[in-house]
Amino acid sequence: MSQNSKIMDKETIRRSLMRLAHEILEKNKGVTNLCLIGIRTGGAILADRLQKCIREIESAEVPVGVLDITLYRDDLAIANTQPVLRETLIDFDIKDKKVILVDDVLFTGRTIRAALDALTDFGRPANIQLAVLIDRGHRELPIRADYVGKNIPTAADEDVCVILQEIGKKEDEVIVKKRGDR
Repeated sequence: MSQNSKIMDKETIRRSLMRLAHEILEKNKGVTNLCLIGIRTGGAILADRLQKCIREIESAEVPVGVLDITLYRDDLAIANTQPVLRETLIDFDIKDKKVILVDDVLFTGRTIRAALDALTDFGRPANIQLAVLIDRGHRELPIRADYVGKNIPTAADEDVCVILQEIGKKEDEVIVKKRGDR
């Protein structure tokens, strides 16, 4: 028996992203030297959506990149499978830019640490800010998001699933489920 709880639906996700876009623009005083870099896969999709929200608000284009952190993960040595490498697509210089790093769920902080390591291979930005759709707590590293769509307290045996249409799903939603449930 599944114990899934729907936390966000399509409209709630859309509103959260629009709010995050407004917060990003306010904190950075517009789009000057701003760029978005999404962590593959969910963060990349959300970065594209944030770019559209910013375009709607400011009528300006902000560059968007996609970051694959596979080789920067600290759990590669203990993984039982071969890592699947995907392309990193950052076709602009991040030197002296205000980088908004985007991910779907912030959990232990290890993914973000890997992303920070990966970003340094592309240059030295003016600063890096973190935007996440969901912050579920349980941090293992001292990492905090600058922009959060929704804080969701979770148990250690729960998973937070961000389901997005761009990855072949019927409709956007965020679900919390017990680990092992389908």
